[in-house]
Amino acid sequence: MVRARLQQWVIPMAVVAAWELLSMRPGTHVIPSPLAVAKAMLTLTADGTLLKHIIASLFRVTWGFALAAMVAVPCGLLLAWFRLPRLATMPLVTLLRPISPLAWIPLSTIWFGIGDASAVFLIFVTCAPTLLMFAMSAAGSVRQIEIRAARNFGLSGLELVRRVVLPAASPQLLSGVRVTLGMAWIVLVAAEMISVNSGLGFLILDARNAGNRMDAVLAAMITIGLIGLAVDRLMHRVERSDFVRWAPAGAR
Repeated sequence: MVRARLQQWVIPMAVVAAWELLSMRPGTHVIPSPLAVAKAMLTLTADGTLLKHIIASLFRVTWGFALAAMVAVPCGLLLAWFRLPRLATMPLVTLLRPISPLAWIPLSTIWFGIGDASAVFLIFVTCAPTLLMFAMSAAGSVRQIEIRAARNFGLSGLELVRRVVLPAASPQLLSGVRVTLGMAWIVLVAAEMISVNSGLGFLILDARNAGNRMDAVLAAMITIGLIGLAVDRLMHRVERSDFVRWAPAGAR
């Protein structure tokens, strides 16, 4: 067990060592050392700057993703079971999915101005189509024997979706949530560089413009990575925990 955990640190330590050697090369000024980045992170933490930007970013991700989930997940579950609405909706979803979220930036700034609403909207349009497809796929994977058994007990329509389809689809749906949260973080940083004046994305841009503070830039980038890693690990634990214990065994 201890050996396995030590092996997990081999590559990160090798990356840090290579980073340190690269920063020591003569004439290298744009790559700060790991120690300089650590000092910048401590300074930003001590004066409250880092926490302020983290809270702003988490606020936007939470709202954008929550709105996308509230719209896309129920719609995806219903479209998986009702053919005519699915046939009418899928062409639009297929059309919107390939559009880069960054392409929405001009429209979002015109519609919502510079502020939180613009960033929330960008996260929403990024996450909603993907969550919709994951929800449809998860609902479609429910075994027909479970559906027939539920109908034999008198369940149908929305009651069937709520009591059978949603529990059975939950493991696959949680995997989709995990993937989509990662997408939300990627889009957030780009949105904050353009449409707001706070958040980790803004911090990266501001540090770059304020005298090429590359140590602060890398500190913000590492913070983004650490938060993303923490969220991913949390979702991984939820997937493997008793949270989905009520899902039918065949759906796991």
